[in-house]
Amino acid sequence: MSTVRTVSDTKKAFYTHHTRPINSIYRRVVEELMVEMHLLSVNVDYRYDPIYGLGVVTAYERFMQGYRPEQDRTSIFNAICQSIGDEPQKYQQDAEQLKAEASSLPLPSFLEQVKQLGTSQAGGVLGMMRGIADNPTFKYSRLFAIGLYSLVETMDAEAAKDETKRNEALQTLSESLHLPFDKMQKDLELYRSNLEKITQAQIVMEDILKADRKKKEERAKAKEDAFTVCV
Repeated sequence: MSTVRTVSDTKKAFYTHHTRPINSIYRRVVEELMVEMHLLSVNVDYRYDPIYGLGVVTAYERFMQGYRPEQDRTSIFNAICQSIGDEPQKYQQDAEQLKAEASSLPLPSFLEQVKQLGTSQAGGVLGMMRGIADNPTFKYSRLFAIGLYSLVETMDAEAAKDETKRNEALQTLSESLHLPFDKMQKDLELYRSNLEKITQAQIVMEDILKADRKKKEERAKAKEDAFTVCV
């Protein structure tokens, strides 16, 4: 009988793959995403699917936007996936393929096709959705909801910003996939709210860094001027 991996095991694995310290304002984001993915991965009903993968990639990229040093972003993402025994390339490739497909689909016609999932024989994202709709033990997650939202956003960014249109799209998706609309709506509202908070934190941090750079430049100039006077 295999031993179920613990959160502690996952965190230890993460820090063996990514050994550099994590910027303080992003540490909570990284750990919460890692723990969320861990808890899903050990759930008996969990099965990876590309829409969930898109949600993981989207959430990570949005929350980690502006991270410094920038080159650590890839290392951190890879370490999160590897810490739960997954392949980061799979997440990235699935996200890219789904967004490429979604970018060519008009949202209204897509939603009409979603309503007909029961009789649809389509492949691609619609085929994935039919498999989910037909799976009575499908494990819903916040990250899957973010994946769905990312699809809507890719098809029609303006509709995703409009509360009424966004909720209509989510209602159609939740009903067709047999998902809890209220929970999905709350999860996505919290996601959007948290994005706004981290964006504000990033702006504050950038202002602090700019002020610090300006002070250093002023001190350097003052030293240079003093040296010139002495000479």
